[in-house]
Amino acid sequence: MSNWQKTAVIFPGQGSQVLGMGKDFAERYPIARHTFQEADDILGYDLSRICWNGPATELNQTANTQPALFVCGMAIWRALSQLIPNMEPAFVAGHSLGEFTALAAADAMSMADGLRLVQVRGKLMEEAGKRNPGAMAALLALDTDAVTTLCSEISEETGNTVVLANDNCPGQVVVSGHIAAVDRIVERAPELGAKRAVKLAVSVAAHSPLMATASASFQDAVRDTALNPPSIPVIGNVEAQALNSAADIRSELERQLTQPVRWTESMRTIVAQGVNTFVEIGPGTVLSGLMRRIDRKKTRIAINNEKALDNFLRSQA
Repeated sequence: MSNWQKTAVIFPGQGSQVLGMGKDFAERYPIARHTFQEADDILGYDLSRICWNGPATELNQTANTQPALFVCGMAIWRALSQLIPNMEPAFVAGHSLGEFTALAAADAMSMADGLRLVQVRGKLMEEAGKRNPGAMAALLALDTDAVTTLCSEISEETGNTVVLANDNCPGQVVVSGHIAAVDRIVERAPELGAKRAVKLAVSVAAHSPLMATASASFQDAVRDTALNPPSIPVIGNVEAQALNSAADIRSELERQLTQPVRWTESMRTIVAQGVNTFVEIGPGTVLSGLMRRIDRKKTRIAINNEKALDNFLRSQA
């Protein structure tokens, strides 16, 4: 039997989506199927079809991707919670969009309210990207101080904005901002010792000042959402600390779109509390890979299909 007091559950963000995600869970577990149906009813369109059948271009539209990942994560979480009634992880956390899944899993917001918030978030970010096109790039083998300094230099040099957006793990950071500034970062980073500097396939400058217009409107949606103290401690992206109250959560979400994702610090906050197992719920294995770089001694489990779930359930027996 695993020790849930030393286990954290983590939820991935945008970029982890894949066609077919969650379909095997929905076919096997009524509660997962109900979760997708509930989402279709709330949204007023067939999100399940987009998740399972695509086309990929439709799934990869930010306005669809974000609700899709949220619903897939909740479907798996609900199935797992039903299969393991005593499942009470020590912490939950989510990367960017995944933070909303973590909050809903911890009962800080209802599934319906969380989905509506995520829908608004995705639409606002997509609109902001069209109104003020931006870019993001991943840099490998540079530390955060070097990248922060480089961003300041490039912003001054180009007159455009570029900032550190994600501190994902030691040696992997993401910058975000105006296209010209991000392009210049990609040119300059190898001079500072970056092993790779590659632009991401996005047109949205997430977690940067370019999201300010989206953030202002999103704050209204957050204020209108009923929030509760979480039943499981949630480690937030913005401060890399526990969100203990509805006020903490509101403050976090109101800043989340324009502030960096401090994922490395978030995971180290959890590790410092004695957690030794990280269970990733959702498509892909992105967060498990990041945790390997943050602390390779920790156990990493990705529940991204029914076979992985079966293996996990056998380990609990």
